[in-house]
Formats: sequence, structure tokens, C-alpha cells
Amino acid sequence: MPEAIFNLDAEVRTDLGKGASRRLRHENKVPAILYGAGKEAVSLTLDHDKVIQAQDFEAFYSHVLTLNIAGKKVEALVKDMQRHPFKPKVTHIDFLRVDAKQAVTTHIPLHFINENKADAIKVHGGHAEHHMADVEITCLPKNLPEFIEVDLLNIELGQTLHLSDLTMPKGVTLVELAKGEGHDQAVVTVKVAKGTTADDAEDEGEQATEE
Repeated sequence: MPEAIFNLDAEVRTDLGKGASRRLRHENKVPAILYGAGKEAVSLTLDHDKVIQAQDFEAFYSHVLTLNIAGKKVEALVKDMQRHPFKPKVTHIDFLRVDAKQAVTTHIPLHFINENKADAIKVHGGHAEHHMADVEITCLPKNLPEFIEVDLLNIELGQTLHLSDLTMPKGVTLVELAKGEGHDQAVVTVKVAKGTTADDAEDEGEQATEE
């Protein structure tokens, strides 16, 4: 993965407003804002081509990035990105400053693994229904993972994995679970294929095993 996606050059901009942003986009620039860590917000511009190259990588959205601003390096996370409704263009980015001593809250993608190896799917004909694609976590920047794995290898037909079933890296907390009882949301369910009963699926699985 190119290290360049985690390092972006940015310029401070003083010409603000919708008209100014429109001119920047015509110049192949992306307007952005940097805020957080108890400091004043700063309006920025970035090279659109560099942003487009970087945003193709999933890690761009969950990794601590380095913004090079007027000779100074600032660590930040992408908090929001706006896109053109039909053109392949990024129209605005919100960056959140990162303080190594302060916990950050952000969304991290889920990676579902061993789905094709699970007996519930491979043998018994079930299919995985994903209820979420990412989760909101909080942790110190040094503990920030690029993704969270959801292992489906031993999942059973009809079973649902919830947030509490996920294995979290050290120092990482799920925001929803921290809210208390009633927030243990469903992550993925392995369901019986339409038109097939659970007994049918079990019989088919036994026959496949015997063969």
C-alpha cells in the first residue's frame, strides 16, 4: 500500500464561501476543513488528483493521516467526505485533528472472513445477511485498527452474531456497547435459503457429508 496515501500536502485558504469553493474545484482543488483537539478550525485546499488516488484505499478512511500544512505536519482523521452526485469528484473533506493523548471516535470497516468455508453456508446452503458494514469505535490513536474482522467459520445455520461477539483489539471499545443494555446490535445472520426449511438444509448437509 503506497505510503503516499497517508501523507497529503495542504494549503491554508482564506478565500471562503460557495463561490470560492466552486472556483477551487474548477482548478482541480478540493476545499477542506481541519478542526478538533481544542484548536481553531482551519480552511484548507488539497490537490484533487492526490485525494482521488488516496481515497481508493479503504485504509484512507480509518488510518491516521499526515497533513503537510505550511511546513508543519498535522495528524488527522477523515471525518466526512462529500462527493459529486454523479461525477467521480470529491467536493469537500472534513478532517479531525488527532492528539496522541486523547481518544478518538470514528467508524471502522468490518471484514467478514471464512464466509465460504463455514459449514452453515458451504454444506447446509445458508447465506450470510450482513446487517452492518462498519462499526463506531473509540480508542487512542496508537490503537486505531484499519478494520475489524468478523470470523464466520464456526457460525451455525440460523445464528446471528452481535456486537458483543466481535473480538476487539486491545484498547478499542465499541461505542454502541458502551451505551449499555439494549445496544448489542446484530452484525450478521446466516439464514436458510428461500424455499428451504431448516430440516431440508440439515438433510442436504448430511447427504453432502456422507458423499
